[in-house]
Amino acid sequence: MSGVVARGTAEPTRDHSPFGVTRVEVKGFRSAREVAFAPGPLCALVGEAEAGKSNLLAAIRAVLDPAAAPLRPTDAAAGGGGQISIRIGFAGGADATLEASPGRAAVAGADQAPPVLFLPAGARARGVIAGGPPRAARAQEAVEIFTGALGREPTSASRALSLVDALESCSARGITGLVLLIEEPELYLRPQAQRYLYRLLREFTAAGNQVIYATHSANFLNVTRLDELVFVDRLSGTGTRALHPEPVTADEDFRVITEFDATRSELFLARAVVLVEGLTEKLVLPFVFSALGYDVDRAAISVVECGGKPNIPLFARICRATGIPFVAVHDSDRKRDGRMTRPHRVLNELIADTAGPDSVLLLDPDFETVAGLRGHRRKPERAWREFATRGSSEIPSELVRVAELAVALTRSSAKA
Repeated sequence: MSGVVARGTAEPTRDHSPFGVTRVEVKGFRSAREVAFAPGPLCALVGEAEAGKSNLLAAIRAVLDPAAAPLRPTDAAAGGGGQISIRIGFAGGADATLEASPGRAAVAGADQAPPVLFLPAGARARGVIAGGPPRAARAQEAVEIFTGALGREPTSASRALSLVDALESCSARGITGLVLLIEEPELYLRPQAQRYLYRLLREFTAAGNQVIYATHSANFLNVTRLDELVFVDRLSGTGTRALHPEPVTADEDFRVITEFDATRSELFLARAVVLVEGLTEKLVLPFVFSALGYDVDRAAISVVECGGKPNIPLFARICRATGIPFVAVHDSDRKRDGRMTRPHRVLNELIADTAGPDSVLLLDPDFETVAGLRGHRRKPERAWREFATRGSSEIPSELVRVAELAVALTRSSAKA
């Protein structure tokens, strides 16, 4: 059934104690042969199309809303003999389970579940159909708000904006104690509206609700709260898996806030990342890839300028924590006489230790020398104009190696 679907039991409380789904364990459901993660009040499922993000939302809904989302034979994972097991843990220690085998399915503990609203991507493309009347009045009120806001609009874009209106109305009415599942909240919204909707979702959870959503937009990813992100990918032979990174440390918190914008946050959505020191390298490397016959956008490679060499360890640690393949490219900063000052040597060692020696490419002594650029005035512009016209035979071998390694990382991740 498409559209907003709600169900529930008792009236939700208005306190701010731990609430909602705290543990998800899925076995044998669609692409999820064996997946587990622990969502917080706000949880973003991040990954490529077909990775299995929507399948994880569907697994949660299958347990919490079994009447509106009954299992089908095609829900069983290939090679699993038709066996499905889903366990949902709740704040306070209760849980609900779904156990299924061919011809049989049993759900236990769903009466302990909080009211649930499900908003699939299709709700922004066609009319909204609500499920059967929920037993919780607050859930009924919320579903009426969503169906009223989304259902009255004639176009997908206007329905997307009405999602914003619906959340504002829920907050204004003080609705709490709900679990909201959303597919692709960014659909049909311009960047400014996406950022505003993300703030609304945070306010909605702060009021005592829970939101679990699947997204492809950097505007819905908060790098300062890595613990809110669950990275979902699909491995050949083993199906969907989920990686839940540790949060950034208190010492890194402010640096992350100041250094990460939406452009840099695109690294979370990349197949591979090239970390570079500054703007010159960011402008030049796409031309390097192109001269060699690669397109960084088609290959889903992000070239991320880190705002200076000292920031590379921070970006490398985040890539490592989130399982994103990357290579860090930076100057050795060796002097003409071959010596290196202690600060540069210490920083180079820190980058190697953080990224791992196999994930670092040194440009010796610096990018300008390797690239054959003279002088330092208007360096980004001169580099951009120079490399825009270079052919493959004119690309320095060090930069060829950067491109080839990044492309190899995307192919390795695709085969994994």
